[in-house]
Amino acid sequence: MLSRIARPAAAAGTGALRRGIATSAQSNAKVAVLGASGGIGQPLSLLLKNSPLVSKLSLYDIAHTPGVAADLSHIETKANVKGFMGPVQLAECLKDCNVVVIPAGVPRKPGMTRDDLFNTNASIVATLTSACAKHCPEAMICIISNPVNSTIPIASEVFKKHGVYNPKKIFGVTTLDIVRANTFVAELKGLDPAQVSVPVIGGHAGKTIIPLISQCTPKVDFPQDQLVKLTGRIQEAGTEVVQAKAGAGSATLSMAYAGARFVFSLLNAINGKEGVIECAFVRSDETESPYFSTPLLLGKNGIEKNLGIGKITSFEQKMVADAMSELKASIKKGEEFAKNFK
Repeated sequence: MLSRIARPAAAAGTGALRRGIATSAQSNAKVAVLGASGGIGQPLSLLLKNSPLVSKLSLYDIAHTPGVAADLSHIETKANVKGFMGPVQLAECLKDCNVVVIPAGVPRKPGMTRDDLFNTNASIVATLTSACAKHCPEAMICIISNPVNSTIPIASEVFKKHGVYNPKKIFGVTTLDIVRANTFVAELKGLDPAQVSVPVIGGHAGKTIIPLISQCTPKVDFPQDQLVKLTGRIQEAGTEVVQAKAGAGSATLSMAYAGARFVFSLLNAINGKEGVIECAFVRSDETESPYFSTPLLLGKNGIEKNLGIGKITSFEQKMVADAMSELKASIKKGEEFAKNFK
């Protein structure tokens, strides 16, 4: 489902991230990273700095951004890097942005669920998206901050409050689930991960993460017990990293890669490249859940077409049904928070 041309790219010499860049036009895009000093923000900013698709890179955080910007500015690529620190400088950071990526917030620690992050990260996302609605209402908003199943509804409600809501331009970045699914399937089948494409639908937490192995390209088959185990590993892969880091953080490097992949796909689509497809958690009418991740055809103005779920197996249908109550509860929690946020 996720075509080769949808895969992202950075500058020469970055291996897998080069996918799709060779035929892409140069770009004059201004991209902002909000939370640029953090564990995801720094490697994400590095990957964005390394891409010919980015001409201006604005880095924002509440601390350390001048140093991160100075460091990145010495890299021999064309993107002009500027650092902005603290709420007073946020408006200038966002001015004329085409794409805003938000990895800001606290990471998970062992024993925490993504939902445990809600109280802290909900306020951060509401504050930052409110600034986006004021200062770059036409920008594409890509939210990495967890819990994504709640932070996307928060962003949507904030944009509605400001009268500038466009559901085609607000994305929950679930790309890491796809990246993991591609990698784990490739490992089991002895394939090149760069040639594997598994759509992952639903949400971005636990059982709401629904890998559609039946739609994998190339076609793969697993015995049911192995399929159940593989699906569980994809769903709990974030916890795998949290536990391996033993309190030192969550998935940051792989998340930065996945975030960059999504941004590059979006920039390619904005530049007029056709056939760019990525999954993302967005406002949706595909299921009874008001937000749902499915493959999306991206275009100059964001979502060009929601490609829907497609044909799935009974095992996958049951996962969709089982995810509904958790998805709807997380969405409602986000919406209610945003309505009361001052």
